[in-house]
Amino acid sequence: MKTDFIFTSESATGGHPDKLCDQISDAIVDRFLDQDPQARVRAECAVSTAVLFIAARFSSSATVDVARVARRVIGNAGYEHDDFNSTTCSILTSLKELPPDSSRNIDERVLSDKELDRIHVKQQGTFFGYACQQTPSLMPMPIMLAHKLAMSIDSARQQKLIPYLSPDGKTQVGIEYRDRRPARIYSVGVAVTQLSGTAHPHRQICDDIRQAVIEPVFKDLPVKPDEKTKLFINPEGVTMLGGPSVHSGLTGRKNAVDTYGEYSRYSGSALSGKDPMRIDRVGVYAARYAAKNLVAAQLAEQCEVQLTYSIGSSLPVSVQVDTFDTGKLPDGKMAELIKKNFDFRLASIVKEFNLRRLPAKMKGDFYRRLAVYGHVGRTDLELPWEKTDKAAFLEAR
Repeated sequence: MKTDFIFTSESATGGHPDKLCDQISDAIVDRFLDQDPQARVRAECAVSTAVLFIAARFSSSATVDVARVARRVIGNAGYEHDDFNSTTCSILTSLKELPPDSSRNIDERVLSDKELDRIHVKQQGTFFGYACQQTPSLMPMPIMLAHKLAMSIDSARQQKLIPYLSPDGKTQVGIEYRDRRPARIYSVGVAVTQLSGTAHPHRQICDDIRQAVIEPVFKDLPVKPDEKTKLFINPEGVTMLGGPSVHSGLTGRKNAVDTYGEYSRYSGSALSGKDPMRIDRVGVYAARYAAKNLVAAQLAEQCEVQLTYSIGSSLPVSVQVDTFDTGKLPDGKMAELIKKNFDFRLASIVKEFNLRRLPAKMKGDFYRRLAVYGHVGRTDLELPWEKTDKAAFLEAR
């Protein structure tokens, strides 16, 4: 196992075409669940020059104008300009109402333990949750900082600190590790685009990004860029346009951005655009919950929880833990510990986190907010799978 290395993760702003599609897909999920918590829905998007395509399959009593939802997300993302905007872009839809699903009649809040056990998953897959001691949020430092920079770009644009920015941008942070611990900022990369009709020189862009984006992020952090940190701000020069008019976007194409920035493994399944009765979404949240509580309990410096489900099962067919030789217990014992203390059945996860009713609780805007800046490790949102409420019990094992 390497002890000294450099690791880099990237993030994207809310106006990046892939993130735009993720937000539209999750906004549609929010709208269905806000009206009908029992709704089953799957929504996917593709966007390109002046065109957005939405495919949605649903079983619900709700009435949702998906095109209107999409236009609102596009506008809120900042696309109100000639090259792409919420008013004039063409929206094509493929909508299909599915026959009533058996889970439409399920209220997991009132089910007995035996009834919870009879609710089986209808997807198969392996899902990962990870936590480590690198940051207060128990996330890897590269992805945490990349997300902060993406948020800072969006904030600088929205507050008119850099008024010429378009909504599309990307960030990248490289961390130098020594003895597997973050030691210094190796590199910082920021790529932004300008609105059409503007032509600010590269030197001004670099100065503005340093002052309004990078410096605020690192101001109160213990680890800061130093004189040897490599700084890349639009390294190919001035970029005049971004967004769907330049490059296309798809739902579910930024899985590493949504999770751990590739520092840990992640599922190949998209997280956005799915109602909570999809194990390929909520299994990721349950795995993160278990991993974070194990690390918070000081049982390991870092921990990856792996859950594997097969179609027709209620429990995962495999639960694995890897503490990378940092655990106070053997990994097999850690796996047994979480199996005893965490309920990984689909309906139990939905019940534990109240996942069907969070959109209504958050005024119709819960899952859409997860679709940018990550589904895990968030400190700006009160996510139920980010709680460490079982850490004290695990520590006292």
